[in-house]
Amino acid sequence: MNAQVLQEMAVRYFLEVARCGSVSVAAERLDVAPSAVSRQIARLERELGTLLFERRARGMMLNAAGELLAAHAKRAHQDMERVAGEIAGLRGLRRGLVRIACTEGFAHDFVPGAIAAFHEQHAGIRYTVDVCSQREVPQRVRDGTVDIGITLSLVSHRDVRVEWRMAAPVRAVVAAGHPLARQAELSLAQLMAYPLAVPHAESTLRQLIDISCSRQQLQFEPVFSSGSVNALVAFAAAGGGVAFCGELAIRHRLRWSQVAAVPLRDREMNERHFEVQTLAGRVLPEAVTAFVASLRQRLEADTAWEGADRGAA
Repeated sequence: MNAQVLQEMAVRYFLEVARCGSVSVAAERLDVAPSAVSRQIARLERELGTLLFERRARGMMLNAAGELLAAHAKRAHQDMERVAGEIAGLRGLRRGLVRIACTEGFAHDFVPGAIAAFHEQHAGIRYTVDVCSQREVPQRVRDGTVDIGITLSLVSHRDVRVEWRMAAPVRAVVAAGHPLARQAELSLAQLMAYPLAVPHAESTLRQLIDISCSRQQLQFEPVFSSGSVNALVAFAAAGGGVAFCGELAIRHRLRWSQVAAVPLRDREMNERHFEVQTLAGRVLPEAVTAFVASLRQRLEADTAWEGADRGAA
């Protein structure tokens, strides 16, 4: 095997096919002919002495050998990015790129606020934010398409390192003037008499609600259902009814007294955790490490604010 082939164009083409699951789509993104992509894939397989993909009627999927090569290539690329950042730092160039994936609830306020605060101290750093589902966030971290995942989690994930984790119980969200706003605690059973705004069925939050209601033999017909957490919370803030969300995603609304977030005593509503995720075993670039540290400080401050606010109440 010619080891140098692992550092050449063939690997770039291979990774794009792995990402797209299709030679033709990869060729379009790379702006080359599909035959050129096919030749490079064939070259890789010839040099390595093994097939890298399962050829299927509707595309191509990595086999075990392909998964190994993809993992190697992604980590090698990440290492090069990290070294380039460190060299730039030695030259006094404060440059870097922080790639983030997060769920929609955190994209509205928390992540932009964290970026703005960090940017004040590190003006040369650039950022990208991909908004995706809760299930997709750790996958993007594992794939190396992002540096940091910010999400809610119910389980641990293979090859994902948790940089920061804290409880993120579900709250009942109502308008500040709602009759339930001053309650110290509520149960799902108490909420059944009010108009409910809930996520779509595929949402893990909705699944938790459905599991808890099933266990308690509670039945409800939501007035409003949406895939957007912000839309559901806005409905509650306008006095339309009760929505469900974690406090961190609506912290700005709470500070401006637009809504109230009331704890729920149902056990399923207290099993979620907020996580800041990175790829296990990866040495993070300097800019990413600094941003993770800044996130942690921000979260610790938010936790302290929450405790003080509850003590005042």
